[in-house]
Amino acid sequence: MMAMNTPRESHALQAQIAQAAAVMAVEEGLEWGAAKRRALKQLGLPPRTSLPDNSMVEDAVREQIALYCADTQPGELRALRELAREWMKRLAVFRPHLAGAVWQGTATRLSDIYLQLFCDDPKAAEIALIDHNVDYEVRTVTGFNGQSVDALSLRSLCRPLQETVGVHLMIHDHDELRGALRPDARGRSPRGDLMALEKLMEACA
Repeated sequence: MMAMNTPRESHALQAQIAQAAAVMAVEEGLEWGAAKRRALKQLGLPPRTSLPDNSMVEDAVREQIALYCADTQPGELRALRELAREWMKRLAVFRPHLAGAVWQGTATRLSDIYLQLFCDDPKAAEIALIDHNVDYEVRTVTGFNGQSVDALSLRSLCRPLQETVGVHLMIHDHDELRGALRPDARGRSPRGDLMALEKLMEACA
């Protein structure tokens, strides 16, 4: 019979996974979910190993940033937030909310921008991109509510960084907006609208 890990051993294993995932998030710009799954494989752990929660990964990411890129990351984050603000203004009619590392403050120059749009008509945002000759790709991803949603992915130049950044527009129904604003496990909003982003940028200036 296979021996079970003790709670202390399980926590230590999760911390190890979180640390490996944090390195990938900072150095490669991976989303935390993808980073955790890759870390599991990298460490040669069984597929059913209990993964760390996002709070544990966030702590490891912030530690990684503080140790290795504290001098460059704040400027990179601001540049990405400025680009996100630009797209949020362009897409204002679709009630855009910024999420992910750019909202949370853990983004580096390799991070993508994730905007969640809350639309009355799910095809309206796509039509708007077509009307403005914006090239994009459509794929299906898992939304914050656990259901499949369309994601419109495009590339946008971030001039301060001289990088072409991925911008992903997740299309949600307007009725999902209220649930989107529920606080996370640490009592913070997991996403913010344009006004919230501007307040955040002003506070960090």
